[in-house]
Amino acid sequence: MLIKALFTLMISFFQQVFIPWSIGQHMAKSSALNMVKPYHYVIDLTDDDEDILWRSTNDGVMGGKSKGQIVINNGICMFTGNLSIENNGGFSSIYRNLEPLPVGLDTIEICVAGDGLVYQLRVIVYINGYRLAYKYDFQTTEGEKSRVCIKLNDFKATFRGRSITDAPQLTSEQIRQIGFLVTNKAPVAFSLSLFQVDIYRQYEV
Repeated sequence: MLIKALFTLMISFFQQVFIPWSIGQHMAKSSALNMVKPYHYVIDLTDDDEDILWRSTNDGVMGGKSKGQIVINNGICMFTGNLSIENNGGFSSIYRNLEPLPVGLDTIEICVAGDGLVYQLRVIVYINGYRLAYKYDFQTTEGEKSRVCIKLNDFKATFRGRSITDAPQLTSEQIRQIGFLVTNKAPVAFSLSLFQVDIYRQYEV
């Protein structure tokens, strides 16, 4: 009985100490793979597990009935759903947490294929405990794959849907989340295919 009890105690110890350590190592390895160069961070949305890192926020938080989420369709990540204007709704969004980024990155480049709607690329920072979103609107062309390159100083700050004109300049080390949002004044189905996000320092020649 004593030997069995000691054996059970040892198994419990290894589960508590070594398994969390291995999970931490796996997360660190994943983060390292995203940083392809010292000043170039990549989110590869063709990765098999990338979709589980994203979460959706729809206008249901305010009583609306829009539905949107990130799904995998034929190996492609897609932000897709339906917008409804019922109950003053009309928006859907997805977000992903980011590992801490280096100081000095100044450009975000996205590779997407759209449906003709206007979408927002959004990054989230926290200032004095407040969640502040910086947005950039980009037009898509139905069925066309394109790259959109945005300087950080071209993002516009918003708080709860209102523009903040005196917000501090966006810097890479502040960014904690990145995401996409779609809004419309009429009901519409939407679909944005997502391939890659690059965050990097743009060197001038």
